[in-house]
Amino acid sequence: MDIRRALPTEADSLATLWLRSRAASVPSIPPAVHTDEEVRRWFKEVVLPSSEIWVADSEGDVKALMVLAHEWIEQLYVDPVSTGCGIGGALLEHAMRLRPAGLKLWTFQSNHGARRFYEAHGFIATVSTTGENEEQAPDVCYEWRHP
Repeated sequence: MDIRRALPTEADSLATLWLRSRAASVPSIPPAVHTDEEVRRWFKEVVLPSSEIWVADSEGDVKALMVLAHEWIEQLYVDPVSTGCGIGGALLEHAMRLRPAGLKLWTFQSNHGARRFYEAHGFIATVSTTGENEEQAPDVCYEWRHP
């Protein structure tokens, strides 16, 4: 498994992975509020051109993606067929090496699997909301500081 920067030509495959992972996570998380077409356009026109995107790649097959913006992990999605194989943890550890001063992220309060995952990697819940996001679902902010 290689961790590398996403390529400009991978917008559609990254959007597909995001959509597949997101759909497989329902009902632990709310369904996506945007159409597949809107998500694909967002990856092509916004995310790839303006974000730091890392992927876990196995022989040319992207298994997971992570979007970093300064100290924030804005997206971390693993292909559902690869969940539980350590790929998300490898991306998270990569982010910790890149941002040794600390990281922050939001996840849905209802996403107990993600919450256990982040807590197992040393993240601490710092604030919760009642749903000030586009899904209008309660979420929680997690922070990690280098020990």
